[in-house]
Amino acid sequence: MNSVGGVLVTARLACGLTQEELASAVGVTQAALSRYENGMRDPESEVVGRLASALGVTAAFLLAAGKLHGAMAVEAHMRRRKTAKPTDWRKLEARLNMYRLHARYLREEVLLRAEQCVPTFDPIDIPPADAARLVRMQWRMPVGPAQTLVQWLEAAGCIVIEEDFRRATRVDGLSQWVDECPVILLNAHAPTDRKRLTLAHELGHLCLHSEHVAEDMEDQANAFAAEFLMPASTIRPQLRNLSLGRLLDLKREWGVSVQALIERAREVRGITEGQRSSLYKALSYRGWRTAEPISEELLPERPRLPEDIGNALASRGLTLREIANLVGVSDADRQHPFRPTGPKLHAV
Repeated sequence: MNSVGGVLVTARLACGLTQEELASAVGVTQAALSRYENGMRDPESEVVGRLASALGVTAAFLLAAGKLHGAMAVEAHMRRRKTAKPTDWRKLEARLNMYRLHARYLREEVLLRAEQCVPTFDPIDIPPADAARLVRMQWRMPVGPAQTLVQWLEAAGCIVIEEDFRRATRVDGLSQWVDECPVILLNAHAPTDRKRLTLAHELGHLCLHSEHVAEDMEDQANAFAAEFLMPASTIRPQLRNLSLGRLLDLKREWGVSVQALIERAREVRGITEGQRSSLYKALSYRGWRTAEPISEELLPERPRLPEDIGNALASRGLTLREIANLVGVSDADRQHPFRPTGPKLHAV
């Protein structure tokens, strides 16, 4: 597959278009588009322009993105429920890959100076919980709850992008590496406690599974997230004699769901299986299994780095159109993560 073909497939899937729909929008036959995508034929320059316009990118991006070092499209680490539809999460996976390409394209112009880094570990040598403790130590995080988790991630050079997942409500987040820069795509409509667990879960994937694949990767990422958000040595004394009122107080303190606290209490042997079952019955009786209370009281996790990159570009005197061209977006008025919004600058 040629470079343009790889980007075409990824961009088309990210837009939710079939080959027939894209071919009709561009004015070519489906057979011709199939040849472009499979590297059997290069599109003429005029057709490249029409393809780029239909896909919401620039022709320069379409031609250059596939020539950048690394895989065109990769399988993303993803936190999703088993009932998530493949058509929905495959589209989100393609969108994450497009953001990877946009970020890689943009890095030719923008240098990110991260205070920390996202370290990687071999999960065979370093168990997930140990890896989580090592990350907290390397980042010099204070003992106790991980406040403003997204800011810790961004300080380590991780680009976190929030997006409306629309129909894909059963998918919480995705992650993957862009060269040495990790990217996380997060469901904007999830409650804060679920966002925080998703961020920690995806951080676990980035740390443990950048090069290593295992059948129990999801369990490993869950174990990493539990220790990262709720370190056993600190939270264990608080997870005894639990009641629903006590769990709500702990939710406010630790920024995680009541259900996550119950599971953590079982893991650190703060409660028995019988007590766990009784607590879940109480949650079900009150309807808290599907909609927990007080999530809106938690401090929101809002990514800032993408906008800060846009603001840094704007501070150089670049217009919205010039910034859109650097990102590879065809329409300067289109909303994209790197669109400048204010004077805050964290990137140079």
